[in-house]
Amino acid sequence: MSFPRSATRSALALAGAGVLVLAWGGSAVAAQQGSTTVEPAGAAFSATLDGEATFETGPITVTCAVSASDPGDGNNLVPDEPDNHNPEGAVGGPINAPNFDDCEADVPLVDVEVEVADAVWDMSMQDGESAVGTMHVPAAGIVVTTSGVASCTATVSPDADVDIEGTWTNGDPVSSLAFDTTAPIEVEGGVGCPDDTEAGFTAAYEVENADDADTPITVGP
Repeated sequence: MSFPRSATRSALALAGAGVLVLAWGGSAVAAQQGSTTVEPAGAAFSATLDGEATFETGPITVTCAVSASDPGDGNNLVPDEPDNHNPEGAVGGPINAPNFDDCEADVPLVDVEVEVADAVWDMSMQDGESAVGTMHVPAAGIVVTTSGVASCTATVSPDADVDIEGTWTNGDPVSSLAFDTTAPIEVEGGVGCPDDTEAGFTAAYEVENADDADTPITVGP
């Protein structure tokens, strides 16, 4: 199944002598096993950034004000019964790749293109003492290319899919998924491009039932 490709102009950063700032999330929540049920079965859901997404590499901070994954093309759906329940593990399915827009960095005069891969993305939910939402990002799922101070290309996990785990909290009527994580990156380019191999990402998303706003999307046993 394919997903839409999006390219956005944003303001990530090249700091000082031209250090590229890029980040994405990695696992910060221990893997859990056990029964999981996501409700309501068959509901479409959206995930919308609550506040700002913060990207960090070293001393540089980048914030993005807009990020969302919306239903469409048969994606962002809670599985129908009985597949919305798994007695031995997580429940999940395909999602539309999130966008990142209205980004700003603490270093000006940098032009950045952010491209989201046209590939399979999916999300799984696992109940537990702390429920976990895991976004499965395809290899090279996000590529950031800079121009201006330095010409660099940064790729998130270029050679393998990567799992990005966040903490899920049931709400009424809006649940939340919070990321505070790290993931591998690869940076290519000339003078001024860094040799960073890992970067960090924090963000909180509001997850809402797109079919019935009064009925929350919940994760339970």
